[in-house]
Amino acid sequence: MGSIGLGVLIGFLITVVMGIMFPGVGHILGGFLGGIVAGLIARSAIGGVLAGFLSGLGSAVILVILALIVFAFNSQSDWGFIGALVSGVTGAALSIIVAVVATVASVIGGFIGGLLARR
Repeated sequence: MGSIGLGVLIGFLITVVMGIMFPGVGHILGGFLGGIVAGLIARSAIGGVLAGFLSGLGSAVILVILALIVFAFNSQSDWGFIGALVSGVTGAALSIIVAVVATVASVIGGFIGGLLARR
């Protein structure tokens, strides 16, 4: 049996790095790749699903907070407090949608990685 915690950590790091480098699509692709790596480290299908889910969920929380901050700061200089508030909420909402898709991709990747590790 592999280490689920190490799989979560490595999958989380891959997902966050890809999400920061390529916002949106990179978060989804990073979730899938991070899930595969997490599943390979966890060495079982159920462990891979668990590691993929936890790494996807952790990276989703971090990237939603970063999107909220970035959207709020980018619009604050032009529109003031109300612009920062509205843009921050809009950025967070859009990021939550992407985060849900990325978490599902991470779970699928963790399942595939766990199946590949069993062979």
